Amino acid sequence: METKLKPEQVVEMLRKKGMEVTVEQAAMVLEFLQLLATIMVAQYLKKP
Repeated sequence: METKLKPEQVVEMLRKKGMEVTVEQAAMVLEFLQLLATIMVAQYLKKP
């Protein structure tokens, strides 16, 4: 799934909050968040 937020942007955002991550780690964070969002939407849509 395509995301508008790039790993480089995540690195910069987290750096500003005091966290140092690599671009590869940021990509993994984005992938995890996308999966979590997909699960949450699926769960919401299953509610009666």
